[in-house]
Amino acid sequence: MNMRTFRNMLASVFLGAATAAMITMPAFAIDSDIVIIHTNDTHCGIEENLGFEGVAAYEKQMKALTPYVTLVDAGDAIQGAPVGTLSEGGYIVSLMNEAGYDFAIPGNHEFDYGMSRFLKLSSNLECGYYSCNLIKGPSGEQVFKPYKMINYDDVAVAYVGVTTPESITKSNPTNFQDGRGKYIYSLCEDTTGEALYSQVQEAVDAARAEGATFVILVGHLGNEGTTERWTSRSVIANTNGIDAVIDGHSHETFIDRVPNKDGLLIPMAQTGTKFANIGKITITPSKQIKMELVSTVVGEDGKPAEDSEMETLIGKIKSQYEASLKTILGRTDVDLTANDPDTNLRAVRKAETNLGDFCADAYRTLLGADIGIMNGGGIRSSIKAGDITYEDALNVYPFGNMVCMVEATGQQVKDALEMGASLYPEESGGFIHVSGLTYTIDSSIPSSVQTDERKNFTGVAGQYRVNDIFVGGEPIDLEKTYTVASHNYWLKSGGDGMSMFLDCPVVRDDIMVDVDTITTYILEHLDGTVGAEYADPHGQGRITIK
Repeated sequence: MNMRTFRNMLASVFLGAATAAMITMPAFAIDSDIVIIHTNDTHCGIEENLGFEGVAAYEKQMKALTPYVTLVDAGDAIQGAPVGTLSEGGYIVSLMNEAGYDFAIPGNHEFDYGMSRFLKLSSNLECGYYSCNLIKGPSGEQVFKPYKMINYDDVAVAYVGVTTPESITKSNPTNFQDGRGKYIYSLCEDTTGEALYSQVQEAVDAARAEGATFVILVGHLGNEGTTERWTSRSVIANTNGIDAVIDGHSHETFIDRVPNKDGLLIPMAQTGTKFANIGKITITPSKQIKMELVSTVVGEDGKPAEDSEMETLIGKIKSQYEASLKTILGRTDVDLTANDPDTNLRAVRKAETNLGDFCADAYRTLLGADIGIMNGGGIRSSIKAGDITYEDALNVYPFGNMVCMVEATGQQVKDALEMGASLYPEESGGFIHVSGLTYTIDSSIPSSVQTDERKNFTGVAGQYRVNDIFVGGEPIDLEKTYTVASHNYWLKSGGDGMSMFLDCPVVRDDIMVDVDTITTYILEHLDGTVGAEYADPHGQGRITIK
């Protein structure tokens, strides 16, 4: 167990502890606590765990104790479940408005419905979005304001927003391009991280110059499994003037203190995902900063707290789409899993699973391809044994990608597999599940994948860690051309940095929406039922890891 995992486990054990991180400054004139409630990576989990109702109830409880309460979201709120997909984020924005969010930033998945849709949603969100590093055009025009100053009597707190540069490849790259494929938006991505650090520092300095007593960085940056130079820890280490950090993106649960550029320890927290916890920062009248994770919200009766206004709105929203979600598409005799059945961790991002095999099989079979490939990050939920509903299918595939097929050389396929395995044993959304192909990852070989400033694949400098690649039972021929079926995110847009496919001839285009592959594959090729061939949750032995 590494230290980061151990630290996350400790944070989970002590959820709700009174003080998990604290810094102290000289006293100043304020007579009540400032309470900052924060969420991250809620991914449309409107009723999961604490849910929106728990957030609304907790906010009201805090407002009964102090007049200084602020509600903040650190990104990835509007995508991740049918309630988001069917409304392209609109229902979630309505719920955020009802909850009364005061500050929000875009995560990488806020861009999934396209830039124009996101900009429309940003105008509908009453508090608006903030991000210091979303830039448009060669002039460096900032799309959103970099920070928001909120005054609590004589105390000014600046909330600075920052969005991971990984968004360029972890959302659809075309969302940041014009119609000719030229990038017109930037997130301050470069090969060193200095562009991002400089942009954050500039926003922090501007807030200080405007009179901020405290600066809170609200970042969708992450740590575990994310690009090292763009992690929240790296940003803290290369800046100063930040008093506390609210983080998101990597779905971790922790409270920690991280040294900044001057060696000062800066408190930082992440709450997990789908309202597993609510984050709470308290700034006391004596200028102490305390961070907590709240795992339960109870009312005076000791039962889970309720909020009638939020409950009513959720009910209205559910009534608009719930009937269609219950449509039965087929059935499965076995659990199809995206997560490890023992730990419930996201196995699909680092290991073969039966659902990964199923998804890749559907692509290859329906398009008649030599090879089917599927990204682990595109598989968002498991499917329990029993009837498979439209809601189940949308939970697996919430992105609305289009199925297509290209002609690629064996070398391009090998490069894609190497890119997908480059972060192993860490989680990676680009981890590749396969059909019609088997391969081995030798984890003793360090990855030598090279990428450009946007994390797009450019080559392999040393030995490949992927080997023993077989297509249709035969060793792969690096000079041969194969048909490869997947979705437009990878094959046409280079998502997850899969740039090796961008120049490949597209031989079948926009065949169907990805969610429809589940129905069609089951009904037309599995006689209506997923059976024993997919019984092993660890898959059919297509990926071997040494």
